[in-house]
Amino acid sequence: MNGMTTQQVFEAVQAFIERGGDVLYLVFGVTALMWTMILERSWYMRVTHRFHVKAVLAQWKARKDHNSWYAEQIRRMLVAQVAERLHHSLNMIKTCVALCPLLGLLGTVTGMIEVFDVMAVAGNGNPRAMASGVSMATIPTMAGMVAALSGLYFTAQLKNYADNETRRVGDLMTS
Repeated sequence: MNGMTTQQVFEAVQAFIERGGDVLYLVFGVTALMWTMILERSWYMRVTHRFHVKAVLAQWKARKDHNSWYAEQIRRMLVAQVAERLHHSLNMIKTCVALCPLLGLLGTVTGMIEVFDVMAVAGNGNPRAMASGVSMATIPTMAGMVAALSGLYFTAQLKNYADNETRRVGDLMTS
């Protein structure tokens, strides 16, 4: 990062968190959880999923009967198993995406409380004293929005892949 040492990066992050307040720790925690789940789902869909599909298709092809009502129920169950594995954790990821801006809003509220406390003690004629509260009000909002936007795109991509792959596997079992 522009020739910055690790120590300088750490100090810059620490200063950012001090200006934004303790709510940034919550935003960071939720964001880390969200990205851990996004990376896990991406790994599953790119690497592990194909082995599960092969096993399900082999189980389907091993059946002699593909046309009866019972066979249709078994096909539906196998497709549902694939869908469940593909959609695993997607709702939790969506929850984290939705939670990030709310935590940013919590930071806004706590920052404004800080501003009002300064105004009560020092009056409203001291803009320097109010500046820390204002930054405490805006930085968490920005951090929460950036975190949510970063996860929103990938969540939509994962959901689309899961839906399309579920349909594809279902189609493979009808032929």
